[in-house]
Amino acid sequence: MFDSLSQRLQEIFRRLRGEGHLTEKNLQEGLRQIRLALLEADVHVEVVRGFIARVRERALGQEVLGSLSPAQQLVGVVHEALTGLLGGEDKPWRPPSGTPATVLLVGLQGAGKTTTAHKLALWARRSGREALLVAADWRRPAAAEQLERLAADGNVRIWSPGGSIDPGDLARGSRERARAAGCDLVLIDTAGRLHVDPELMSELVALREAANPAEILMVTDAMTGQDAVRSAAEFHRQVGLTGVILTKLDGDARGGAALSLRAQVGVPIRLVGTGEKSQALEPFHAERMAARILGMGDVLTLVERARDVFEEQEAEEAAKKIRRQEFTLEDFRDQLGKLRRMGPLEQVLGMLPGATEMAGRAAGAEADLAAVRAILDSMTPGERRRPEILNGSRRRRIARGSGRGVPEINRLLKQYLEMKRMMKSLSRRPGGATPRALAGLMKGRR
Repeated sequence: MFDSLSQRLQEIFRRLRGEGHLTEKNLQEGLRQIRLALLEADVHVEVVRGFIARVRERALGQEVLGSLSPAQQLVGVVHEALTGLLGGEDKPWRPPSGTPATVLLVGLQGAGKTTTAHKLALWARRSGREALLVAADWRRPAAAEQLERLAADGNVRIWSPGGSIDPGDLARGSRERARAAGCDLVLIDTAGRLHVDPELMSELVALREAANPAEILMVTDAMTGQDAVRSAAEFHRQVGLTGVILTKLDGDARGGAALSLRAQVGVPIRLVGTGEKSQALEPFHAERMAARILGMGDVLTLVERARDVFEEQEAEEAAKKIRRQEFTLEDFRDQLGKLRRMGPLEQVLGMLPGATEMAGRAAGAEADLAAVRAILDSMTPGERRRPEILNGSRRRRIARGSGRGVPEINRLLKQYLEMKRMMKSLSRRPGGATPRALAGLMKGRR
């Protein structure tokens, strides 16, 4: 979502790299460009004004370090200010404790509230909690059916009262069913509207008073920009939000909502949706997000995603197979599937420090990976385990099944053989096939 802003900011810092030291003149020019970049990203003008004032004060007031360039100094100051703007002191959100604890999910229609409720239940499970989903959106046709299908896919418990129900009965019924099912968390998917109206708010106020929720989280669409901020402010004024879940962070919105919410509404961003898959929900970390915007990467989130996808024992077994030269196309297919589960390649690359430009070219690499996966899926398990049996007729069959050409199958097999030779060479070196040795070999091949 922050691609455009990130590129603009990095271009500003590149221009400052040729300067000998940070002066008031080049600082003013840099701040002017940063101000324009933030306004173009749809950040509220008052938020931009306060942000620029803080950066100017810190940049002019800090001790000039001779070992740092103006760009490095300004990056550090802007990172600190961005972290504060995004809610730097807010701790990562955890599901509230209780027996059971209730969370109200509120928001307008189209923000992804129902799918987010399901994602939140699965995320809570990974945190050691078991949630009961409550389908309380009787205004939108088929909302309950949608939540029931999602719950069935994730084996999540759900209660669907079926039609309008008194708020007190809903609150009591959800708690009773949660206790009976052994759930310690109740997630209520409330009704929404196309816009904020008095009827919607009165329903939510009545449900809040009856359910006494530990958290009231508004699900809002990052793609709607300042409209998301205005809606969140009105929900907070009338219902009393404890946080916001920002969806569609993987979209091409300019980022103004995320950068304006904390300052304008006064409630923290708790979680962010980063895709359509059920695992694409993660806690919001202000410092990490600020680093991503500035192209500094987000290795900690990348490690957390990898930990969720790759089992330690499986990773060790794959490493042993590589050392024994037993790593087959079957193993490669499995590892490729796990890589795809970590999210779009552009997101994964964007979490690596200094890989912003590489992430921008990820669309082509994503297509290449999809083609490789199609070829591997068109092989039989025996062919993936023993690719040496792939004669001409088998390759033509694989080409027809994958929709690719025979030359692509030949190229993939050639790359696989080259990889095996490389691993064989590394295994004979002192230290074996270590990451350092692999990096040295690949550097020599370029």
